[in-house]
Amino acid sequence: MNKYVFSLLLIVCQLSSFCSASEIKTYKGVISGGYDFYVSTPTTKSDTVAKPMVVFLHGASLCGTNIERVRRYGVLNAVDRGMRIPAIVVAPQNPGGAWRPSKVNDVMMWVERNYSVDTSRVYVIGMSLGGYGTLDFVNAYPDKVAAAMALCGGCSVKCPAGLSKVPLWVMHGTADRAVALSKSREVVNYLKGSKADSLLRYDWISGANHGYLARFFYLKKTYDWLLAHSLNDTPRVVNRKIDISRQEMNSAYR
Repeated sequence: MNKYVFSLLLIVCQLSSFCSASEIKTYKGVISGGYDFYVSTPTTKSDTVAKPMVVFLHGASLCGTNIERVRRYGVLNAVDRGMRIPAIVVAPQNPGGAWRPSKVNDVMMWVERNYSVDTSRVYVIGMSLGGYGTLDFVNAYPDKVAAAMALCGGCSVKCPAGLSKVPLWVMHGTADRAVALSKSREVVNYLKGSKADSLLRYDWISGANHGYLARFFYLKKTYDWLLAHSLNDTPRVVNRKIDISRQEMNSAYR
């Protein structure tokens, strides 16, 4: 009986630890005409210490007015599954259509006013429509982003010169039928053709379909790569030491 009680207490403690890894709050209607959003904060001893901020921009399937959809996949879903990210995670919901950089910026500024954010360590990551949103935002506000990762997206701007100022990792599957690989290639070719690719990394993942790249959200190395950068880096460099193997991607959900 004592063994049973001890085991039960151990499970409860483990579950409590898991649940307290982060606190997730919902904000609806706090920005007039703006996006609703989630904010996830890691549980730490001090809430006054400035923390990095990771902004997640979702794909078209999560658009709408039911904000709970934003937790179906991506960074917040990874947090729900137990991923410990030492940063404030911000996840706005796009009601429909293209992501608007100014509205994403409004959310970021609200969080910076209401949370203790290290503004030198702000990161953006998005997939599909969110990949477009990521590159569009970085191009519009390059001085605000320490690093960004765009998965199977593209860019709405024909000459996105702002992308050259930010450490950027662009990835796309070669078998993507939802968003053509050519959309990411256009971005890479523009930066290479402009000789402005010193902060660029890109990978074309052989045989990977559209949904395969969601695996990146569930890998610790994804966040390690983002958090390795800072606006205070002199000079600005892109981290090329952290790699993510196909084997690691295949085991992401385990």
